[in-house]
Parts: sequence; structure tokens; C-alpha cells
Amino acid sequence: MIFIKMKLQRVFRTLINCRNLSSQAKELLKNPEILELKLQIPEPEFDIEFICNPANRDLIANNIKCRKGVGNIDKVLELAQNQKMSKELMKELGKIPNMTDPHVFAYGNEPKVLKSCKTLPNFEFTPESFSQLAKNLNLLRIDELGPVAGQKSYILLGDLAQMEEALVQYTIRKLMKCDFKLVSVPDILPREIIERCGMVLDGERNLVYSLENHYGDDFCLSGTAEMSLAMKLMNSQFNYDDLPIKLAAVSRCFRAEISNSTEEQGIYRVHQFTKVEMFACSNEEKSSEVLDELINIQEHLLNDLGLYYQVLDMPSHELGAPAARKLDIEGWLPGRKTFGELSSCSNCTDFQSRRLNIKYKTINGELKHVHTLNGTACAIPRMLIAILETFQTKEGFIRVPDKLLPFMNGKTMIKKQNVADMRNYKLKSHN
Repeated sequence: MIFIKMKLQRVFRTLINCRNLSSQAKELLKNPEILELKLQIPEPEFDIEFICNPANRDLIANNIKCRKGVGNIDKVLELAQNQKMSKELMKELGKIPNMTDPHVFAYGNEPKVLKSCKTLPNFEFTPESFSQLAKNLNLLRIDELGPVAGQKSYILLGDLAQMEEALVQYTIRKLMKCDFKLVSVPDILPREIIERCGMVLDGERNLVYSLENHYGDDFCLSGTAEMSLAMKLMNSQFNYDDLPIKLAAVSRCFRAEISNSTEEQGIYRVHQFTKVEMFACSNEEKSSEVLDELINIQEHLLNDLGLYYQVLDMPSHELGAPAARKLDIEGWLPGRKTFGELSSCSNCTDFQSRRLNIKYKTINGELKHVHTLNGTACAIPRMLIAILETFQTKEGFIRVPDKLLPFMNGKTMIKKQNVADMRNYKLKSHN
């Protein structure tokens, strides 16, 4: 009995010590020097010589206007007259969007179709929409999930969940053959990293979920692996021969966007989805070539699956803040009788690298900022929509694309599956 009592005393003493250490650790983490070491986010290196040159004022102002951006070049020039890098000047410089690729201005407000499929699939029957097909085959649940998981929630069931994994494996295998290195990335990021990558975090255009402060200071859910991959390369310096750097990641993406459009019902636009992302760093002379490589990979992925698509060069107002040029690929959705965006690919030139200190050494030994590029290799929900609507049969089944067969345990046809009753029952309140 005495032995047990002594043992309990030691346990309690250990718990008290742990609690004291935990309190000390929390106080230590509040130290600004410790926080600075923890984040290691560099000061942005804006192109001051170009942006703050009054001779470039009209060029930059027109660029902001065409992109429907929030930057104010006049305020920047006014602050720059003080001839010191004030915190307010740095903030305003950060709002100036990237310069648009010059040929994009010729498109006006409409995208330019660079490539389009010559034919569209023919059906001997009226093709159904994805939502109807998935409902008929018990592949998806979206009804009555609001009270449980919030709006725009969904559950992929059975064969559709397996097809999600098949698409991920198919895409990753393709990217690794193209010399991409696979990286596992975090889905929770510091707010400042997201801002440095060019995402809007204030106002009506904010699509980012922010965590409450008791989870940490200024952390958010990631909307794309692009930002985590950019963070991985922050404060990096590459040799000329190291480029291009090509990384790929599979992640969950969280976006607070909503839509009331009937064309975007179901899982076309949701708050959470799986995506395979491509990210590249290039020297400034070859970033256009790398952009072409990324778009070619996207096309090969769709061609091999047997999907129909068109490639669009997007106008300036669709570029957001970071991209100098952005290409979208829209897939044909037979059930909706329209094209819908499946993927996009952007050349952000030195917009992100100046904000994250990512550089390379030229052949002459000069340090320059890399050009960063990103592209969607596979956004799962929209790929599922395109596949189900394209490969439906007159019996209402889904033929599995040949390229996915190795990842579907040999299943060639998706038919109606039996699932357990998963209806939500309202809980009775007990007063």
C-alpha cells in the first residue's frame, strides 16, 4: 500500500512538472525572437526600380484596371517620395498585381480558344447529368448533409470513391514519368504565406478559411498545394543547371466559394476536394517553355482518358494578382451540353519568388528571382463529372476508361451498387 502511494505521488509530481513545462513553453513561444525564427518569412523584394518609376505609372495603372485589381499605383508613388521603405509603402507595393503578358491585352474581355476538339461524342440516347447518374447508381450522397458537415458537402461511395483513388494514382504515375518529384504537403498554412502567393484574404473575394486564434496565430486552410510547395522552396537558391524544378503534390483543397448557378450544382464547385497539383521553378528565359510543358501534360492526361476539351488563353481580368498568363482547359460535359473548367495553368513569373526569396544563380553568377508556374494535374470532382457523363451507357452504367483499369481492380463497368441506409434522423430534444 505504501509502495502504491509513493508511486502515485511520483506520477502526480511528474504531471505537475509537465504542466509547468507546458506553461513555460507557451510563454516562450510568445517571444518575438522565437516567433521570427519559427516562421522565417523573408522581407519581399519588390521591383522598386520599375514600380516606383513615375515614367511607368500609366502602364501599371492600365494593367491594374484591366485586371480589375485592388492595387493603387498613385498611392505607391506618393509614399515612395519619402525615400524610405515604410511599412505602409511595403503594404501598398504588395497589392500591385503582376504585369500581364503583353499579348493577352489583345483578347479584350473574352478568352482566346487556342485548341478545341474537332468532334464531340455522339450518343444514341439522351445523356444524363453526373448528379442523376451518380444518384441512380448509388455512387454519391449530397442530400441532407448540411446539418452534419455544412453546405456543399458530399460523400463518394464505393466505386466512385475507388475511381477517385484511381485518378490520383494514374496522374501521379504520369507526372513521375515526366520527372516531377512527389511532395507531401501540409493543408494548414500561415496566413502570410497565402498572401505572399497572391491570394486575396480580405473583402468579398476572400475564398480562404481562417482558423480561430486559439489554434495558433493567423493560420488558414490551404486552397491549393501550390502555396505549400512555394513555401517549401522559400529562401532557396538554385544553380542554373538545377532548373527547372518540378514538384507535384496530392492535397485536400479548402475554398469558401459559393455559386447559385444551376450549371455548378452538385460537386462541380465545393468547399473541399482532392487535387493533384504541379509546381515548377524556371529561369526567366524558359518559363514560357515550362508553361507549354505543363499544359501539354494536362492535355495528355485528358487525351489518354478519352475526354474532350478545349484550351483557352484567359483575358487579363481572369488572371488574379500573381499570374502573368493563365491557360484554362475546359472539358465537354455531355449531360450538361456545355464545356466546364477542368484545370488551369499559370505562369506567375517573379511575382511569388520576389515575395518568398526564391532565387537562382545565372551562368554569369548573377542572382535572379526564379519564375514560378503552377498547374492542375487533376481536380477530382470535375474529372469525375467529365468521366461519368462521357462514359455513360444507354443502360445507365459507366464504362471505366482503359487507363484507369489497372487501378480499379479490373472493374470495367460501374453498375448500381448496394449501400447501407444512411439517412439522417433528427434527434429529439430533451427539455
